[in-house]
Amino acid sequence: MVSAIEDYAFIGDLHSGALVGRDGSIDWLCLPRFDSPACFAALLHDDSAGRWLLAPAGGGPATRRRYRDDTLVLESEWHTADGSVRVVDCMPLRGEAADVVRLVEGLSGRVTMRMDLRLRPDYGRIIPWVYRVGRGLRAVAGPDAFWLHTPLAVYGENLTTRAEFTVEAGQQVPFVLTYKPSHLVSRLNPVEALPAIEATERFWRTWMSRCSYRGQWDEAVRRSLVTLKALTYRPTGGILAAATTSLPEQLGGPRNWDYRYCWLRDATFTLQALIGTGYLEEATQWRDWLLRAVAGNPADLQIMYGLDGTWRLPEYELDWLSGYEGSSPVRVGNAATRQFQLDVWGEVLESFYVGREAGMAASETAWNMQRHLLDFLEGNWREPDLSLWEVRGEPRHFVHSKVMAWAGVDRAVRSVRHHGRWGPVDRWEALRDRIHEEVCARGFDAERNTFTQFYGSKGVDAALLLLPRVGFLPWHDPRVRGTVDTVCRELSQDGFLRRYRPEADGGVDGLPGSEATFLVCTFWLADALHGTGRRREALDLFERLLDLRNDVGMLAEEYDPSTGRHLGNTPQAFSLVGLVNSALWLSGTTDITAVDGRRAGAPAGREAAAPAGHHSRLRR
Repeated sequence: MVSAIEDYAFIGDLHSGALVGRDGSIDWLCLPRFDSPACFAALLHDDSAGRWLLAPAGGGPATRRRYRDDTLVLESEWHTADGSVRVVDCMPLRGEAADVVRLVEGLSGRVTMRMDLRLRPDYGRIIPWVYRVGRGLRAVAGPDAFWLHTPLAVYGENLTTRAEFTVEAGQQVPFVLTYKPSHLVSRLNPVEALPAIEATERFWRTWMSRCSYRGQWDEAVRRSLVTLKALTYRPTGGILAAATTSLPEQLGGPRNWDYRYCWLRDATFTLQALIGTGYLEEATQWRDWLLRAVAGNPADLQIMYGLDGTWRLPEYELDWLSGYEGSSPVRVGNAATRQFQLDVWGEVLESFYVGREAGMAASETAWNMQRHLLDFLEGNWREPDLSLWEVRGEPRHFVHSKVMAWAGVDRAVRSVRHHGRWGPVDRWEALRDRIHEEVCARGFDAERNTFTQFYGSKGVDAALLLLPRVGFLPWHDPRVRGTVDTVCRELSQDGFLRRYRPEADGGVDGLPGSEATFLVCTFWLADALHGTGRRREALDLFERLLDLRNDVGMLAEEYDPSTGRHLGNTPQAFSLVGLVNSALWLSGTTDITAVDGRRAGAPAGREAAAPAGHHSRLRR
């Protein structure tokens, strides 16, 4: 039986990552990349889809788990009637091959251990050829080859490689699983377990020493940054949304999506988190990935790309997998790449502006590309779209999408006025004012004193909390306060926020079923409460969000207050970025209020004072 989503820890090597359960089982691992087919897919089916168990023979969850300080080296301990034992798990930084290192350490007494290795490439579909190599084994399946190196004798049983052994206090028993393409089998130099663990620990300690954040929530921020870094595909600098596919937003429901790709709209939030904590190099690499990914015809801009900037991510279903706790279908790829989501053009322009404000060097080619994006916005901002939530219903005039179009044009104006870029600034200012005027006229319900999810809607959307963050209106504007109140009232479940109400306005997203509360939206609410002067409520909510993290600091996409369960793909970059940015904002080290304290939407040349308690200069 697979673990609860909140019971998994994460290890990775900046190319791929694995989920390790409290029971000592690795239930998810894709090789050689995050988006490759899984060789352990028990997470989305059962043990027959592949897993690697290493735990006391008596079973049961680990008594205690932790990462070694600010690293991605995981320690799981079991205290049994016969003694205590520790399993150390890590994925060393990628060399000529991919390795998963597991080390059993006896702490006290004598503990009988069990090792079950069931390799099932292609998402659990293929049973590889397995044969002995010395005391270990080699497994081959088409393009994939695996080696297990261990001093123990292993044996085969029921298409599984097994070992049973006893470990005493002071003893260490290593296991190293190595992956390499099968056509390169003649060139293999497996890592040694102990030096590999030490090198992995050293890498993460060195990386974390660059963190500049010092504040009230130091541990939570640092752990989130380590996990965010672990979700980075090192060869390109791309940061994926999550390490998994098809973990459900509703148990037993169909809202199961593949998140192992890079979303453009995550870029601004991620840049804010990295820049605000001292990781300008990583922020620059992510910005450069973004620049390469969006190169081409502005009309062809996608909401997401592959780790290397791949365009085509065709969506299909794996019908041999039953899904996590029966939640089907299991999907690979993501058809949302074909959607028109207007906000993405604004998000990209906002991202480059954030980088420019942070002092990142940018070429004239990059600015020319941004001008082409603006040309597209100018001609298409009045078109309906499918929103940042990727609804699969009818296109509508979503308010957040229009506001992000406004933000993209606004950042172009500021790039000319304050950063020496060249462009038809008078025309852009007029366009900016037209968008602002229309949104305020058609996207605001004066009777209810709230912005709405889309023009004419009776529902609201958590993304409306972002309007003051991008500078569309100041925090103290009565329309902002009214919107925050309405979002709290209509989307709150036990204090946490849903994205929107799927049933509102006749079923806005075109999908059956429902979903739980969305964690990044709840972080946005904490920010909005703080921005509108409700600091005590903001702090209380933020602390409640921190309490949702599991024992090793992981957050998934969603949380169900009625069951206390994490839902959606994990670990979720958007949730982690939300945590980091909220910590920066609430601790006063960064101002998330946009555009240098100017009142958004004001005519060119006029400025308003920054809201009380806010910094006068943008620091992102």
